[in-house]
Amino acid sequence: MTVEEGKAPPAFTLPDQAGNKVSLKDLKGKNVVVYFYPKDDTPGCTKEACGFRDLWKDIQKTGTVVLGISPDGAAAHQKFVAKYKLPFTLLSDTDRSVMTKYGAYGEKMMYGKKTMGVIRSTVLIGPDGKVKKHWRRVAKAADHPAHVLEAVRALNK
Repeated sequence: MTVEEGKAPPAFTLPDQAGNKVSLKDLKGKNVVVYFYPKDDTPGCTKEACGFRDLWKDIQKTGTVVLGISPDGAAAHQKFVAKYKLPFTLLSDTDRSVMTKYGAYGEKMMYGKKTMGVIRSTVLIGPDGKVKKHWRRVAKAADHPAHVLEAVRALNK
């Protein structure tokens, strides 16, 4: 299954940083931002997470749920959330199965070499449960949260 704008994204249920199960289907009726990132507490991933944190009040005004997904486990997520005071949910996809379904795990270029890994990407899902926007490869992690907020605001007009 691939992610296509205008269609339903792949369903998933993953554990959050506290060990609670979070299912995409339970969030129907809300805007949902699902962003995939390689690793907790690394430079690019921290910039991206802190960007969502810094825009949190504006994101909340739109009634949007933000879910960050990486292969890290609950303990790493808990430290990351505490260190940077992240107000949103982080999910663990330790076997990378959800990332693979979303095209967020695969071959990528890193320092000029082809490697397998997490592809920084984001999916915006509307209240109707359909994909509204898919950023397949996010180049600038620090700037990305502002672009996502713009897209959410446009969706809410």
